[in-house]
Amino acid sequence: MRIVRSLLTAAALSLAVACSDSSSAGGPFGPEAESRPPDPASAVASITVMTRNMYVGADVDAVIAALVTPDPADDQAALLAAITTLQQTAYSARAAAIADEIAGARPHVIGLQEVSTVDITLPPLGVDLHLDFLPTLLAELESRGLDYDVAARVRNIEAAPFPGVSLVDEDVLLVDPARVEVQGTDARSFAANIGPVAPGVVLARGWVSASVTIGGRAYTIASTHLESGQVAGLDQLRAAQAAELAAALSGATRAILLGDLNDVPGSPMYQVLSGAGFVDVWAELRGAAIGHTCCHEPDLSNQVQRFDERIDYVLVRGSDAVRGRVWQVGEVPANRLPGPEHGLWPSDHAGLIARLFTPPSAS
Repeated sequence: MRIVRSLLTAAALSLAVACSDSSSAGGPFGPEAESRPPDPASAVASITVMTRNMYVGADVDAVIAALVTPDPADDQAALLAAITTLQQTAYSARAAAIADEIAGARPHVIGLQEVSTVDITLPPLGVDLHLDFLPTLLAELESRGLDYDVAARVRNIEAAPFPGVSLVDEDVLLVDPARVEVQGTDARSFAANIGPVAPGVVLARGWVSASVTIGGRAYTIASTHLESGQVAGLDQLRAAQAAELAAALSGATRAILLGDLNDVPGSPMYQVLSGAGFVDVWAELRGAAIGHTCCHEPDLSNQVQRFDERIDYVLVRGSDAVRGRVWQVGEVPANRLPGPEHGLWPSDHAGLIARLFTPPSAS
């Protein structure tokens, strides 16, 4: 979901501002097929992490764009189009596919974005739609014998633009309690944020983090979904959000940052995080591999992948060298699943999984 692109008002942007890959392969494994999973017998992994934008299931941008225009006539049309797409993109089926991805990799920690709660009750239109992403995913994981706890969650979007219509969008950090000891958690909204953009619609992004021990080693792991859009100045807003997060993680000896950062390598956001000592795991381990992660069509009906940007990341700080493997999930046609009207991708993004190794001498 890329909230409020070119139709975001200049006033809202002013309020927000006020308040490619590397060229050579790194690591011991080098480039490999993007969808190839790691060999579990190759070595004992210190930590496996995953970032996954779950995708709300419709073009929410179009609805918000209609709301911020002065013409109220386009509001209902945009809403009805979004409802139709939500029905076509069948979250329950997609949740099962994402649970399969998780079961295949068994991450210690998972950063989820666009974890949505959708409630739409419009009796005159015969619409009664209720989607609760998190419990649905957790139930799918439990049915596969997997137990994940919610370590932290933060709200990014709250929208109730019409009677009977509401959307809540969150970032959520999941941990495997059998393998991860949690010492503390944090969940905050950014000071650099957009805020209200239309009646009943507030964009206030943030991040979640947890201080954990895995395999006897301490980590601080954070996940975020930075602001999206291409309006002039939003790249600087993302850079400001990244700077806040980097500052919050500055005291961590070993930090891992997961998320949909909504900007590409070399952007101001990327430069802020690089300057704060964060290393892009994909660029380090996969070198010349393109690694685009976004985006499929809003209704997920495209039969071939047409990604054109790399905006989902695993970044690390506090290691002398990045060793391990990183790969994508949900990015090849074999990952498509049956839908009510056409085949579907699990999300409009690819997921990213990193299995990182720590030298035995590391504390």
